[in-house]
Amino acid sequence: MNTLTNPQIITSNGKPAFAVIPWDEYQELTQQYTVDNSTWIPHEIVKATLLGDISLLRAWREYFNLTQQELAQRVGITQPALARLEKNDAKPRASTLKKLAAAMDITVAQLSD
Repeated sequence: MNTLTNPQIITSNGKPAFAVIPWDEYQELTQQYTVDNSTWIPHEIVKATLLGDISLLRAWREYFNLTQQELAQRVGITQPALARLEKNDAKPRASTLKKLAAAMDITVAQLSD
């Protein structure tokens, strides 16, 4: 979309309430932000990682109300090993990410930065 549209403005109580644009322009705009639905991430996790400065792995674990010990047991690692993986600078192997994702019934894409 190279040109700006003059949208139809709908007012409510004398104030702008909605802007209406042609359908094809809307489609073009939304294509820029379309993501694969399999990479869905709940708002609580996004908020925790952005505002709480915690890792995506930890945010998912807490989202599912799992302790480090519980998740570690599901994956077959120790709790201290999981604690290291939850650090923001951790770089888990692909095989480890796959096990962690499977243990929480999510995709690897949902667990990857």
